[in-house]
Amino acid sequence: MKKKEKISIDEFDGKRFQLRLIEPKENNKAVLTHYLHNIQNGVSKHYKKDALSVLKEYVQYKEQDENVSMVEEEALQQLLFEVENVPFPTPVNYTFKFIDLFAGIGGFRLAMQNLGGKCVFTSEWDKEAKKTYRANFGEIPFGDITKPQVKNYIPDNFDVLCAGFPCQAFSIAGKRGGFDDTRGTLFFDVAEIIKKHKPKAIFLENVKGLRSHDKGKTLETILNVLRNDLGYFVPEPQIINAKNFGVPQHRERIYIVGFRKDTKISEFEYPKPTKQKVSFAKVKEKNVPPTKYFLSTQYVQTLVNHKARHEGKGNGFGYAIIPDDGIANAIVVGGMGRERNLVYDHRITDYTPTTHIKGTVNREGIRKMTPREWARLQGFPDKYVIPVADASAYKQFGNSVAVPAIQATAMKILELIGIKNANRK
Repeated sequence: MKKKEKISIDEFDGKRFQLRLIEPKENNKAVLTHYLHNIQNGVSKHYKKDALSVLKEYVQYKEQDENVSMVEEEALQQLLFEVENVPFPTPVNYTFKFIDLFAGIGGFRLAMQNLGGKCVFTSEWDKEAKKTYRANFGEIPFGDITKPQVKNYIPDNFDVLCAGFPCQAFSIAGKRGGFDDTRGTLFFDVAEIIKKHKPKAIFLENVKGLRSHDKGKTLETILNVLRNDLGYFVPEPQIINAKNFGVPQHRERIYIVGFRKDTKISEFEYPKPTKQKVSFAKVKEKNVPPTKYFLSTQYVQTLVNHKARHEGKGNGFGYAIIPDDGIANAIVVGGMGRERNLVYDHRITDYTPTTHIKGTVNREGIRKMTPREWARLQGFPDKYVIPVADASAYKQFGNSVAVPAIQATAMKILELIGIKNANRK
């Protein structure tokens, strides 16, 4: 085979060779891409045996005229090109290692790589999010982190554990709220991984409501496990607002950081807000978006009526239009997520509907934000690839972390654990 011919992990349609994929078992592609991403360092040993087994299992090459076995090493080199030729490759001279749990579309990873980090393990169960993650980082996350076989793929000797874990209530009535009381929740799996691998630092992110969740018992249990059962120094968690770190979005999230006891770290100061003034104009599309993003006259009237009904009952629920010099509300999935962040765009000139709508396109220029604008609100650069349909994209960015706020906090963590040469992007 000529070197210029490319073999894809997913499919291959060359003139001389054919790639046949046997239906992959869960996590097979994750094993292979994790191996390839770490092929230049010692971490690759952790994945090598299974990765080569996977390669033999579901990649079979044959010439059209005669059967010829392809050299595995050649196949690996071509697959290696595929996973490295991505928008956000691993920093060449990385200074620390981290793992990315409940990874979503890689907000944590983007921030940590910006600071010089190397991701050695990642997991995410959502299939559409995996597509986006792979398109940008060249790596396919492992699946369900609650499964022991997935946890067994986590390598040793990484520096930081990152996790945007879901919030769940714990059964702690009449108990001390310790490690065992978190069983059956996703935090238990995070705690189990911390207990086994003992990273120098941990960085957890969750919704603001975690502070009051289950009357405060959930957060109390989490802190008790981290501090007393696992022996980490954990300062008081802090609510961080993304709007204070360079993005025009009012988005409050709780950050929990921790440090292994032998680091002797006993103080931590969360990052101070930047003085940078931001507004929606910073992220607004430079060109007028397609007509599909503009609301119909009938839908605008429906929103007006809906808001009026709720105001009549004393509720503040309803749509909101963000001015160019304003700050967006938190982008969220479901409910009025998009309607709480409508904008005016008077640049529209073609009012011909491009989708099946009731009524006509409104003449006030009221439209939804685009997925790219949501990406910018979360601090994702424009070279970040959005390979999925709009519905999935909104969900993914709505569930993501705000990259600049994560990065500012991570910088503080890295400085304390002795990472002095982190990149500053």
